[in-house]
Amino acid sequence: MDSALDRWMQSAFGVGITEYRASRHLILSRDRELRINDLAERVDLNQSSATRLVGRMEAKGLAYRDTCPNDGRGIYAVITERGVDLANDIHDKYEAKIQELLHDAPSSGSADIRRALSTLSAIIS
Repeated sequence: MDSALDRWMQSAFGVGITEYRASRHLILSRDRELRINDLAERVDLNQSSATRLVGRMEAKGLAYRDTCPNDGRGIYAVITERGVDLANDIHDKYEAKIQELLHDAPSSGSADIRRALSTLSAIIS
């Protein structure tokens, strides 16, 4: 289901599902920023992949990197206003698409899958 959702998001909004999820985590965090290590954990990536993710988001104007004022080694991902606007625009459409994909899921064993995906959707929303 993630691949179908990712293809739809790329086509409709020009961002992938991981970029969107990272944006939502940044929006919901204090000061709209997270250490890249913390962001990596929240979107289930290793640090190297999270660094590349933030690089893609920077290239699209959705986020930027900032150094930690207390520790020059710490790097933060900070969401831009453009990133906030895009993530907020996507949010309801994303939720509707998840419901559509769940509805279209095969019926055998899908009740447990639907519950799990609905729970996951509520956590990351």
